[in-house]
Amino acid sequence: MSEKLVSNQHDDFALEPVPESERRGLISMSVVMLGFTFFAASMWTGGTLGQGFKLWPDLILVILFGNLILGVYGAFLGYAASTTNLSTHILARYAFGINGSKLPSFMLAFTQIGWFGVGVAMFAYPINKFTGFPVIPLILIGGAFMTATVVIGMKAIEKISLIAVPAIILLGFMSVGKAIADSGGLQPLIEVKPENTLTVAVGVALAVGSFISGGTLTPDFVRFAKTKKIGVTSTIIGFTFGNSLMFLFGAIGAIATGYSDISEVLAIQGLLGGGIALLALNIWTTNDNALYASGLGLANITGLKRKHLTIFAGTIGTIFAAYLYNNFTGWLTFLSVSLPPIGGIIIGDFFIKNKGDYPPPKEYKFKKINWAAIVAWIIAIWVSKLSPETGILSIVPLNAIITAAIVHVIADKFINKEK
Repeated sequence: MSEKLVSNQHDDFALEPVPESERRGLISMSVVMLGFTFFAASMWTGGTLGQGFKLWPDLILVILFGNLILGVYGAFLGYAASTTNLSTHILARYAFGINGSKLPSFMLAFTQIGWFGVGVAMFAYPINKFTGFPVIPLILIGGAFMTATVVIGMKAIEKISLIAVPAIILLGFMSVGKAIADSGGLQPLIEVKPENTLTVAVGVALAVGSFISGGTLTPDFVRFAKTKKIGVTSTIIGFTFGNSLMFLFGAIGAIATGYSDISEVLAIQGLLGGGIALLALNIWTTNDNALYASGLGLANITGLKRKHLTIFAGTIGTIFAAYLYNNFTGWLTFLSVSLPPIGGIIIGDFFIKNKGDYPPPKEYKFKKINWAAIVAWIIAIWVSKLSPETGILSIVPLNAIITAAIVHVIADKFINKEK
């Protein structure tokens, strides 16, 4: 093995295609994607939805529709990633230009550092509740260990996911079983009417917004897939099945207890002691993915080594963990508007403009800035803001994705017209 390949392998091929020898099969990729989407914050969002909708059929339909949007969105990006074996940020170079791609990379890296901070706090608070150990030391210890895992790279993420995925499924079904038993059966839960109802548009926007940044970063993980079929299938398994399951676990717990915070639910159910290790494992896997993705984004911006940037990002996320935890809902509104256009632009550029294929990065002459992509991003955000509150056009993230893809392709024909 050449010295260059060893160096790139240790940096997980942050700025180039993943070589064939490092690509993985369906089981491995599905475990990684489930580890990514099995996030306690999704259970928290599910809890918020559970307090705003009747369990059947309203809540179930909102969850399925929201995660279907995420699954299809992620599948398009997963196909592009498994075709080129490139990360989100290198794919963005084709659509946005080399310098232009640094703006979406910054946005995505920034939000993933934010999610990492939320996760570190969600790791610390349940342990504090159960043991009485101070929160700040727990945040610092948890952040340090999670960061150390990500420095190793995809192999460490894969191994932790193999343990955490079955663990969180066990915890989720334990919580649901306890909720049903404590409520006297499933029917009483179905009959509960929310005090403060949400509209379908708001519910779907919350469902999509809760993981739209993760959906946009699908290529960062699916680029390791051996085939396009494996890339798309593992993405759909992760988002449509995995994320829906997390929402459902959180929603049923919230309906039964009146609390959307998963640590509060587990405490009331008497599961916090036994579930704390499982919950910690679950948070660890998704946090590893978030921090890994932020490192790739920062590598595209700076050209520096991913592992060094990972340490920097982990430190920032850990320091601001408590603040981010207490401002969680605001993140969802912000993400649901600003991030979907990035994936939409990449989808439009790859599938429509370039007919589903890109030349290798070393053979392609990148623009410095593709202003068509910037224009499409701005217009997509503007259209999102104008979305109606009800009706078929009320799903803000979906409007942003579709608008960005269409406007990018049209704007590119005018702005980059051959002279």
